[in-house]
Amino acid sequence: MNKKYINENLFGKRILIMGGAGFIGSNLALYFQTFHPEAETIVFDHFRNEEKFENGNLKFLGDYRNLLNFRGEIIAGNINSSQDLNKIRDIRPNYIFFESAISDTTVKDQKLMIETNVNAFKNILYIAKDFGAKVIYASSASVYGDSISPQTVGFEEPKNIYGFSKLMMDQTAVKYSKEYFIDIIGLRYFNVYGRNEYFKGKTSSMILQFGLQILNGSAPRLFENSNKIFRDFVYIEDVIQANVLAMVGFGKTGIYNIGTGKARSFQDIADILQRELNVNLGNIYIPNPYVEQYQFYTEADISQTSMRLNYRPTYSLEKGIADYIPEIKQIFKTYGKI
Repeated sequence: MNKKYINENLFGKRILIMGGAGFIGSNLALYFQTFHPEAETIVFDHFRNEEKFENGNLKFLGDYRNLLNFRGEIIAGNINSSQDLNKIRDIRPNYIFFESAISDTTVKDQKLMIETNVNAFKNILYIAKDFGAKVIYASSASVYGDSISPQTVGFEEPKNIYGFSKLMMDQTAVKYSKEYFIDIIGLRYFNVYGRNEYFKGKTSSMILQFGLQILNGSAPRLFENSNKIFRDFVYIEDVIQANVLAMVGFGKTGIYNIGTGKARSFQDIADILQRELNVNLGNIYIPNPYVEQYQFYTEADISQTSMRLNYRPTYSLEKGIADYIPEIKQIFKTYGKI
C-alpha cells in the first residue's frame, strides 16, 4: 500500500467488500484498514475449496492467506445463495465493492456464468437500493473482444460467455441506476497484476507466471508471435486508486475503463522480467490454443476515467514489474510455482 487516495473521513461508514479474500478484493480490504481505520470494513467471500470447473481450474479463488493481516469482520458466503446474501442486510452497508464473480475467461458453462455474474449481481443491487448504498463493481475489458483500439465504452464485441456476462452486468447497472436512483460505478479492468494474485492459480497474470518460470531457471513460455499480442497491463496500485476514487462524490454513475492507456506486448513482459532478474534465458514459443476467443490488442481509452474520476495511472509496465519483483521472489521461495 503506497498512497492514500482520498481525504474524506469515513467514520461510522460500513464498507462491504464482496470477494474480499480474492486478488483485488483483499487489496481493497487492506487498503481501507490501513488508510481509513475509522471505517468498518467487512469481507464477504466463499473461500476456496476443491470444486473445479470443467476446464480443471478452481471455482473459488478467495484464500485466507490474502487476509492474514486483516483485522475486520469476515463473512463466509456464496453470492448465489439468497440465504447467504441475507447476511449482507444485517450489515446495512454504505458502500459495496463487488469483486465476486467468475473471472475465468475460459469457463464455458453459460448458465453458471449468467447466474453468478449477472443474476447474483442484480440481487446485490436490490440490497443497495434498500440501504442507499453506493456500488462499485468489477467489469472487464473482455466486453470489447476485437473492437478497435483504444477500446471505448459503447463499442463492445464480446467473444466469449465471460465477456458477454460482464456486458450484461454493465447493462443491468445502467438500468437499475436509472430506475432506483442507485449510485453505481462499473470499472472495466484491463489486465491487472500485482500482490495477492498467486491464489488465482492458472488464471494469475503472465507477469507472475513468467516470473516464476524464470526464477526456476526456465525460459518463459510465450504464445507464438507474442511480440504482436498487446494488452493494457495495469498494476494493482492503480486499480486500488480507481476503486477508491470511484467511491467519493456523486453524479459519477457510469462505466469506466481502468488501464494505463498504453498497450504493451507479452514479449515486453518477458524481456523486462529477465532484465530485472539479471538473466538471459531466451524464450520458448508455443501455439496459442485460444485463437478463436482471444483478444490480440487491448488498450484502454481512459479519457473519461481521468476526467470524471480524476484517475491518473502512475505505474508503467517497467515500474509495476520492478515494484512486484520482491513479492514474486517471495512467492517462488514459498511455493516454487503455480
